[in-house]
Amino acid sequence: MTGWTWEYEGYEPADQRLRESLCTLGNGYFATRGALPECVADDIHYPGTYVAGCYNRLTSDVAGRQVENEDMVNVPNWLPLRFRPVGGSWLTPDTATVLEHRMDLLLASGMLERRTRFDLGEGRVLSVFQQRIVHMADPHLAALRTEFTAEGFSGELEVEALLDGAVTNAGVPRYRDLDGRHLTHVHAGTATPDTVWLRCRTRTSDIRIGMAARLVSEAPVIVRNKSPRTTQHTVLSLTKGRTVTVDKIVALHTSRDPAISDPLYAAIDRVGRVPGFDELLVSHRTAWNQLWRRAALDVAGEAGRILRLHLFHVLQTLSPHTADLDVGVPARGLHGEAYRGHVFWDELFVLPFLNLHFPEVSRALLRYRHRRLEQACTSALAAGRRGALYPWQSGSDGREETQQLHLNPRSGRWLPDNSRLQYHVGSAIAYNVWQYYEASGDMEFLHTKGAEMLLRIARFWADAAVYDETLGRHRIKGVVGPDEYHDAYPDASTPGLDDNAYTNVTAAWVLTRTLELIDALPQPRRRELTERTGLDLSELEQWEEVSRTLHVPFHHGVISQFDGYGELAELPWAEYRQRYGDIRRLDRILEAEGDTVNRYQASKQADVLMLGYLFAPAELRDLFRRLGVELDDDIWHRTVDYYLHRTSHGSTLSGLVHGWVLARARRAEAWKFCQEALQGDIADVQGGTTGEGIHLGAMAGTLDLVQRGLTGLETRGGALWLDPVPLPELSSYGFALRYQGNWGVRVHLERRELDIAVPSSDQSPIEVRLPDRTVVVEPGETVRLKLPD
Repeated sequence: MTGWTWEYEGYEPADQRLRESLCTLGNGYFATRGALPECVADDIHYPGTYVAGCYNRLTSDVAGRQVENEDMVNVPNWLPLRFRPVGGSWLTPDTATVLEHRMDLLLASGMLERRTRFDLGEGRVLSVFQQRIVHMADPHLAALRTEFTAEGFSGELEVEALLDGAVTNAGVPRYRDLDGRHLTHVHAGTATPDTVWLRCRTRTSDIRIGMAARLVSEAPVIVRNKSPRTTQHTVLSLTKGRTVTVDKIVALHTSRDPAISDPLYAAIDRVGRVPGFDELLVSHRTAWNQLWRRAALDVAGEAGRILRLHLFHVLQTLSPHTADLDVGVPARGLHGEAYRGHVFWDELFVLPFLNLHFPEVSRALLRYRHRRLEQACTSALAAGRRGALYPWQSGSDGREETQQLHLNPRSGRWLPDNSRLQYHVGSAIAYNVWQYYEASGDMEFLHTKGAEMLLRIARFWADAAVYDETLGRHRIKGVVGPDEYHDAYPDASTPGLDDNAYTNVTAAWVLTRTLELIDALPQPRRRELTERTGLDLSELEQWEEVSRTLHVPFHHGVISQFDGYGELAELPWAEYRQRYGDIRRLDRILEAEGDTVNRYQASKQADVLMLGYLFAPAELRDLFRRLGVELDDDIWHRTVDYYLHRTSHGSTLSGLVHGWVLARARRAEAWKFCQEALQGDIADVQGGTTGEGIHLGAMAGTLDLVQRGLTGLETRGGALWLDPVPLPELSSYGFALRYQGNWGVRVHLERRELDIAVPSSDQSPIEVRLPDRTVVVEPGETVRLKLPD
């Protein structure tokens, strides 16, 4: 296995779902899971194709209630291609004897290769070699090449290629009580003797989908159309030792696409005029080469190999094609149906990486949020607040998509879901707006759409804050923090917690940044913003006060996760680990026992410690000082230790955040958590969840851990700030980035030496600030800096 190839040797039915997710191919517009083309959806295999932003809403009967859910739609399956000796049974690894099976995911070229040798008996072996691409240059194309070789025999082989419109959303077992039949009006037809088509639409969102496939074979092709499938059939003459090739080229369009009149016509037209597989492969590889240059990352060893896989999946989900779409960051990529394809706060972990490589993609993802600002304001009004309340889970139109119930598979009970109270998603959006501006220098966006989002989010926080006469502070009540385990006080009749530290501190940051931005706006821009939002001077005075008086609770000399956290019972951790082994989903374990995690000092993921993930130590100290609280190193280190021993890491983001924070607080323990973040999906540490879709935030976060976390890289005040903390296990690495229009800036860390290079062509000087000095790197110059021990 090389650093550019991800290999699976042998056929393991139990691992197929995992492999299918990790071998997904995509281009930012759509993606297809790495399922075997001859296998249908069952308990082992789950082929799925997902188009970014293609959602549909259905109502299901669940536990005696009508439950409405919006899902990212599993669109018609273009992949099927099955084969058998004439007169024999269809061959699959589940039904035939397999002598050899191998899957190779070629990261450099964005190609999935598969080789299988089937034993047909009596010394006859059929060798099948396939190459698959989802085209990175043309986002509407995919192609599958299949080569058949007869070993030890000659004979006829029947090959059948399908477009299958009889698919449903059934990839997540715990969702199977929900209606997954999203497609309707499925029709199939023939365009030319070698080209077939399929069209359908989603049941409620009425998105029209057109798909066309061209089959290239040396033998005649016969078409059989029978909705909801269309079948192309050919019979190949195999002779011993000779390879025969069948190519399947597919085009996919939806009615959401620009510059088309009809998705079916567009698909038929496109597939009819594109070149053959070999020519498509050339342009596909060229597009991937360009992506790898823009996101160059050079890390040695096993960590580097995994990071490259993570980068591959980030680029497949959020490619430059994404810049033309109205889509957000799907938390599980375009790789499966977990979380129903919804957009959470995961962009908080994704955009900081994209900002420094693909700022046009970051801008598009922020525009997705801005287009839904009106809906966020409507949601705030419904909650009795001013400003903008963004949903915890977002989909097509920006309304709250968080489910009303969720299933505990351990107990089999459907339970109320209160995660919609995670109002901190608004702060994440504001943070991303600011980070994007600092990295890109895009003042036009900041002064228009960015400023409006910041202002309305700040307005919500100021209105949500209630003054407490006894404390002499403002409080934010009735929320849920990033931890998610705690959604209510023990025995409370209503959900929500008071003064979640992460929520209050980030709200104070939003208010502070918004005040600074409004003050810095040119007068014409400020007047436009004021007129558009109804901003007045008294409101700004209130924001100033709230930004300095939001309450941050403490107990036992550490920051409290929320008010009253220190009064909860201690969990007997050793007892639960001994009894259950894996206690990542402690909430499900306790609920199945008739208990609740709300009674205990136990967290699913980093909550208070997220503050150390978002803000550099100096910035975090300044934030607390503005709130009238001194946060010295001793307090912070005690806080880190306290929660480190009370976290079950039930989220893949938890290990990432702990690794990031511990790299500066307790370096000796940081690598353990960095390793967990790296292993999250490839080892499926969450116990089966990767097969339902990769964890995009965790993947992008590991890339950013190398890019910003271990280098201390910040884009702030018109300069690059660097404060490296090399880990012994990761002390030598390099990467390229784009900073405020400067392309190809290279950073390389070699133990205690830091090289910064700015290309000579059309670049401007870059100011670099380290803790002990400031340097200016001119175009064409490489500066080597010796770091203090």
